[in-house]
Amino acid sequence: MTETTTDVRAPGAAHGAPGVPGVPGGDVPLRWVWLAAWPVTAVFVLSNAATPLYVLWQREMGFSRGTLTVVFACYIAGLLGSLLVSGVVSDRLGRKPVLLPALGLALVSCLVFATAGGVAALIVARLCTGIAVGAVVSAGMAAVTDVAGPARRPLAALLASCAMVFGAGSGPLLAGVLSETLPGPTVTVFAVEAVLLVTAVAVVLRMPVRRPTRADTRSGAGSGSGGPGSGAGTGNGGTGNGETRNGETRNGGTGSGVGNRAGAGAGGGAWVRVPGVPRGAGRQLALGIAVFAPGITATSFVLSLGPSLLSGLLGTGSRIVSGALAFVMFLSATGVQFAVRGLGRRTILLAGAAATVLGMLALVTAVHTGSVSALAGAALLAGAGQGMGQLGGLSLLNSTVPAGRLAEANAALNVGGYLPAGVLPVTAGYLSDAVGLTAGATVFGTALAALAAAGGGLVLRGWREPAEPLG
Repeated sequence: MTETTTDVRAPGAAHGAPGVPGVPGGDVPLRWVWLAAWPVTAVFVLSNAATPLYVLWQREMGFSRGTLTVVFACYIAGLLGSLLVSGVVSDRLGRKPVLLPALGLALVSCLVFATAGGVAALIVARLCTGIAVGAVVSAGMAAVTDVAGPARRPLAALLASCAMVFGAGSGPLLAGVLSETLPGPTVTVFAVEAVLLVTAVAVVLRMPVRRPTRADTRSGAGSGSGGPGSGAGTGNGGTGNGETRNGETRNGGTGSGVGNRAGAGAGGGAWVRVPGVPRGAGRQLALGIAVFAPGITATSFVLSLGPSLLSGLLGTGSRIVSGALAFVMFLSATGVQFAVRGLGRRTILLAGAAATVLGMLALVTAVHTGSVSALAGAALLAGAGQGMGQLGGLSLLNSTVPAGRLAEANAALNVGGYLPAGVLPVTAGYLSDAVGLTAGATVFGTALAALAAAGGGLVLRGWREPAEPLG
């Protein structure tokens, strides 16, 4: 399919961007677009900072691998639970009322981690971390888009996506280096992270975003489609922008419509619900999840399997080495997004699916041959697969979803990604305990490669619009 370039204006662009108090015309300095991404990075540093330290806690507390799996599961439970409410609350009340409590909860998590004396404390800390991350991937990423404004939406998608993966990769490296070189490793790591979070609070307090108006929360509210479990309901159509199609923003008008609750406007419906997107954006959400979900599952698998493989291949339990592997993987996820930003969205998604397939084949090769280079290649390719899947998915949503529904749409994308990323690696862990690391990793890697290939096939078959470049 030939890719064509079209002028994509963000929803609302035809009627003027909402003004930011104190900033003429709603435009903000470019530095604020970059700064708006910092809270996302700071919280994602925390998301994986504990990974290299579990071996220390395991030695001190004497818990089993099964208990460690429960600790990880609590993080996913907190994240998914947060996504059920944070997107809707952010779209209704504004980004700051969600981001500030999330950062506060992340600081609480740092305190609990630093003083943890048992498994219960680790569970509480991981649960709090998951809730904070869920709030940030919905409200924080939408805040970057709000600050950027309609003309900079492609840049906003790029920065929000890169902030997430760069933070996720920096956490293990920072924790590995600090825990190997400074005294009191489990305290020092989270003291440094607390400082990063305090700076993020300062950024959010001064961030030039306004509270949503009644018209904003009803934008695109006529009808919609959402995730599993959405039921029929009636909502006021509101006054706002209805849809964006091939660069043309159409006014939604005023009226009433019938739609799914998950697709109802942010101004109506339940506060806690399976996040969804407005009608007309369901296909974009599905295509994004089809590539993003296998990609983030692959990086989760490499992240959990990496230390065991490194120990076997290199004979080292160094937390710096395992942290460096994670950092390189997520650095790949960050760098590839800047490299492909000039390509069409369809091409980016297809390349993301291909990278995930190749990454899992490389991982299977590393398990069977004991090749360090194959393991490094698997990490680089898995990171690239997540990065391109995430960028493609966020860009599709940014180009079609009104600002008043964007945080909920981001939450929907991440629910679709984190569900398999949380469940499948845990399943693979139990499988490896039962049949051995080599057989378990082979089965999981092959299955995930097939899932990524299916996602790429869905993009090929389901693409109906011209694929616009991101920048």
